[in-house]
Amino acid sequence: MAERNKKSLFIKTWGCQMNVYDSYKMADVLAPLGYQMSDTPENADMIILNTCHIREKATEKVFSELGRLRKHKDQSIENGKKALIAVAGCVAQAEGELIMSRADYVDMVIGPQSYHHLPEMVFEATGGVQKRKLIDTEFTFDDKFDKLPGEHKSQGPSAFLSIQEGCDKFCTFCVVPYTRGAEYSRSVASIINEAKIIADGGTREITLLGQNVNAYHGEDDTGKIWGLGRLIEEIAQIDGIDRIRYTTSHPRDVDDALIEAHRDIDKLMPFLHLPIQSGSDRILKAMNRKHTAQHYLDIIEKLRKARPDLALSSDFIVGFPGESDDDFEATMDVVRDVTYIYAYSFKYSARPGTPAASMPGLIHDNIASQRLAQLQELLNKQQYDFNQSCVGQTTRVLLEKKGQKISTQMLGRTPFNQSIHVEADPRLLGEIVDVKITKAKPNSLTGDIVAKEFISSQNGRIILNDAA
Repeated sequence: MAERNKKSLFIKTWGCQMNVYDSYKMADVLAPLGYQMSDTPENADMIILNTCHIREKATEKVFSELGRLRKHKDQSIENGKKALIAVAGCVAQAEGELIMSRADYVDMVIGPQSYHHLPEMVFEATGGVQKRKLIDTEFTFDDKFDKLPGEHKSQGPSAFLSIQEGCDKFCTFCVVPYTRGAEYSRSVASIINEAKIIADGGTREITLLGQNVNAYHGEDDTGKIWGLGRLIEEIAQIDGIDRIRYTTSHPRDVDDALIEAHRDIDKLMPFLHLPIQSGSDRILKAMNRKHTAQHYLDIIEKLRKARPDLALSSDFIVGFPGESDDDFEATMDVVRDVTYIYAYSFKYSARPGTPAASMPGLIHDNIASQRLAQLQELLNKQQYDFNQSCVGQTTRVLLEKKGQKISTQMLGRTPFNQSIHVEADPRLLGEIVDVKITKAKPNSLTGDIVAKEFISSQNGRIILNDAA
């Protein structure tokens, strides 16, 4: 492409891994128009805010960011060009009209189901024939994934691959069914094709994504429906893919085939993020989770019987409307019973339009804060204890990126998804190496590579030799 046609694109991403994946896809779909990624918004020809609606005051945070970005647009106009500003993601889906009315300098608002329409919207916003208002937040039954580019810039040694989107669970606290739509599963062929492209680009680890990823039910070429366990089995056959993860799961969709995959597939890492939100059956019912605490514990027992070294993380909400001291203590009991290696925990915050937002029995913020601190103290101790238990062990580590402190520092991930710092030759980026863990911190590990010598192979990969 001619140099004069090149434009810079800055994307700021909030929220879940699905949003990170979507940001890559938006960059892919805009690349044929000449847009290339930039690390800063300064002088960018297009700025996209890929938003998340899960946390409290999400909409106001978007408007705050838009206010800061307006000066970049004003400056671009003074310099004789028009920088585009777009709001994408779940806030765009939920608040599209409000965004356009409060921030008239925003050029386009686009929801998660419509990213394949971006080129047309850019054409209209930059002087093409105006066909429609530049808000696209419609839910459609088309497979947006089939309309997005299959080949994309490498995400690096570890990559996300979206296989399922949307949610049919309708937890009373959650906006996802309203911003991402009903559960939809991609076809087996499209997923396998993208996984092979990712592997050819040098990725060693794939994380399969979905709002309820283990609700996956995609069709193969014969019309047969595959579950997540069967899909993982197929992906494990792809040359170059050495590690497989998936997130986020729902307890109601953990089936026997998925449990067997944890037992039988070595490439499936011994780590699972399985949210429970509360340990109280009364609160779980109010949340419309449609499972009990015991059902959750039974699933974990089956998983650990299948894979004894399995480690878990989870999500917790404290201070849900009507939560009593006994309800909170039931959550603490689950944490003590399971023992997590890390978790995400939050005070309940009402999301407009969700059933829980109008529930009685609001918990005073001071009480919710006290409960959250108590829960996090236990969770943090469990995480640190697990990290400490790893000291002295040798484990396989995927070196994902260079460290920030010194030139020879590398950052990697253990099979349990722990962050680990090692001293390594930069040429080992993207390799899986044996590392002896020497130090544990609350949120990370430090280790030394066991294999000290290496040579380059003919195909450009690194071959490690044990130091004798």
